[in-house]
Amino acid sequence: MHVEHVIELTERERALLDFEGSWWTLDTSKDELIRARFSCSLDEYYQELNRLVDVPAALAYEPLVVRRLVRLRDRRRRARLEGPAQVDDAHGGTNV
Repeated sequence: MHVEHVIELTERERALLDFEGSWWTLDTSKDELIRARFSCSLDEYYQELNRLVDVPAALAYEPLVVRRLVRLRDRRRRARLEGPAQVDDAHGGTNV
């Protein structure tokens, strides 16, 4: 018999995902909002968010946000490995 353990998101994790999905609708800069809402540095925020997008419960909770964040993370990783010119070229950019 196979038993799956479903890991629930904490209130903070849900708040991070909710914030990522709607921060641009607010009048304050993202940096200020992160410090005020989550009481952490930008580095800590992005580390936590990066870890969170690999949690299956996060994908189930906010699939559009998580997929967008994974896409952005993968694009940044690819740019670091291949160099920006190759990544831009692969997405239709010109490499003059």
